[in-house]
Amino acid sequence: MEFDLAAGLAVLERTPAALRTLLGGLPSDWTDATEGPDTWSPYVIVGHLIHGERTDWIPRAEQILAQRGERFAPYDRLAQFRESEGKSLADLLGELATLRARNVATVRGWRLTPAQLALGGVHPAFGPVTLSQLLATWVTHDLAHLAQTARVMAKQYRDAIGPWRAYLPIVDR
Repeated sequence: MEFDLAAGLAVLERTPAALRTLLGGLPSDWTDATEGPDTWSPYVIVGHLIHGERTDWIPRAEQILAQRGERFAPYDRLAQFRESEGKSLADLLGELATLRARNVATVRGWRLTPAQLALGGVHPAFGPVTLSQLLATWVTHDLAHLAQTARVMAKQYRDAIGPWRAYLPIVDR
């Protein structure tokens, strides 16, 4: 499937509500659970998405649109640990919703043309990338973290499901 901006934005604008529905009001047994050492809980995942809203997608898109030829700043994949410190999950879910609404409105306001979507930037690890690829990655990144959140939660019942584990491979991934 080729990238479609309107369809991609439709996914992006739904992510905060999907996470709020899935995680809001749950006990920390669910939201702070991980898959083991050096893995992320749903709480950490929401913090990671917030950091991306602030420092990744829109700043990089603006850089591409400005066509200054600058390399993107490296992304700090662990920033959420310090940035989320002391915040409740409810706070983080609200913050994500606010930032995402603003960022989706920003992209819509650009009224991007096919020529603009084809403009390039320079990723620090991958080299040349296009605006279309960046925006498609934003959508895919959201979906990957939604799947990760569900997987982390499913694994909490790995032993409780007994023999049905044979039919639920998500708990062993």
